[in-house]
Amino acid sequence: MTTSGRSVDAARGGAHVVVVGGGVAGLAAARFLSRGGVRVTVLEGSPLVGGKLRISEIAGLPVDEGAESMLARRPEGLDLVRDLGHGDELVNPGTTSAAILSHGALRTMPAGQVMGVPSDLRALAASQVLSPVGLARVPLDLVLPETPRGTDVSVADYVGARLGREVVDRLVEPLLGGVYAGRTEELSFESTLPAVATAARAHRSLISAARGVRDAAPKDAGPIFATLPDGLGTLPRLLSEAIVADGGTIRTSTMVRELRRRPGGWRLTLGSARAPEAMDADGVIIAVPATPAARLLAGDVPAATRELQRIEYASMAIVTLAYAVSAFPRLPRGSGYLVPAVEGREVKAVTFSSVKWPHLRDKAPGIIAVRCSIGRFGEEHTLQRADDDLKAAAMTELAATCGVSELPLETRVTRWGGGLPQYNVGHADRVARIRAAVAGQPGLAVAGAAYDGLGIPACIATARAAAARVLEHLDSRGELSHGSDGAGAGASGTGGGERGERGGPGAAAGG
Repeated sequence: MTTSGRSVDAARGGAHVVVVGGGVAGLAAARFLSRGGVRVTVLEGSPLVGGKLRISEIAGLPVDEGAESMLARRPEGLDLVRDLGHGDELVNPGTTSAAILSHGALRTMPAGQVMGVPSDLRALAASQVLSPVGLARVPLDLVLPETPRGTDVSVADYVGARLGREVVDRLVEPLLGGVYAGRTEELSFESTLPAVATAARAHRSLISAARGVRDAAPKDAGPIFATLPDGLGTLPRLLSEAIVADGGTIRTSTMVRELRRRPGGWRLTLGSARAPEAMDADGVIIAVPATPAARLLAGDVPAATRELQRIEYASMAIVTLAYAVSAFPRLPRGSGYLVPAVEGREVKAVTFSSVKWPHLRDKAPGIIAVRCSIGRFGEEHTLQRADDDLKAAAMTELAATCGVSELPLETRVTRWGGGLPQYNVGHADRVARIRAAVAGQPGLAVAGAAYDGLGIPACIATARAAAARVLEHLDSRGELSHGSDGAGAGASGTGGGERGERGGPGAAAGG
């Protein structure tokens, strides 16, 4: 029941938890809570749930507008899809081989690299990604003294000191750009390259650290990525249906204006100032980006607000184009390619979706769907241009690099303004301070891409941890008895593994 200016009864039907934000983290948190036996309400300010998971057709093909896949070597995403009863529908890429456009030509990604950090010098030389001078600089890492870095350092400073600036510009930056659309001069080494950073604590040489990460990886870990047959953008619908089936409520176009502590719980103010609606809850999970989260927490958790306000965001656009197969003089063989910023091109990554995903090719054998990513942190002016300008930039890139000689059959521009949080230097400590401040408020938790990773599994891990925290609080009040199907008090971690993942070149980060 929604009554303007009046309180919605939060006690009816047992404990009531509100999830603010209907992206993948918010929906996953709601799913874990509903499985844990509470009454859940999801409040989403936009007309649709899903956040950066969205799909629409282009030339009759369902192609994702945002994140197109999730990392299959972390369990959270696959486990959630299986819990929803769709695990047997998951599909994997036909190829994940990608190239880098360097010194004006497509080069093979060096074998053995770990997010751009080389571990095999012969493979690095064979790739021709670096100039002779840049290549000659790399082995100095093996003899240089230890590079001090304190608790954190920028990717550019540390990797550049060990391997030279060209490795940063032509390998690490384009790979991290596919996750964060950020700048290596600002991005945190500890938070964006956690596996390498951890290994580097035990090795003077960064090449040796990368070798350690490579050698520790399972030899047959299975496919790297997975998606759903009609696109990852169908996951929000599956989650929404499950939440509603469990008795939950999902409200879209519902903006939360204020969150305040009240005796025994929380009160949220919804809607416009002229016609406000109050909703009471026993617990609240904030699953929105850092800026709106900071606004909602300002009244009762100002320490968290101060830290959240320091998290910056990058904007980007994905231009999707559908070409006839005849437009390509040679069919693309890999999943796509990355474009370093030093190349001076507008497009930063290209994904040949119909090559990467066999199920798309099978649906339309005569069409090649391509996704081009445009925009980096600090380049918001690029995205202020008209759609036709962005389409022209994508077509120019494909003509120059792939020899595409025909106009696309159909095009689509999707803009993600402020869509990618920047894990800048000090991010891990910042997140720790946010969580410590929130922990002082019973029944309150945060989740989403701003904290422990931009990829789908990482976002789901924060959702599970947030749900577990709220359920534990309700248990401590003696108001809830939930079974093992819920988040569970034991699921208090946020998951390990890499902080971000990519759906291949040109994929927007999810969550």
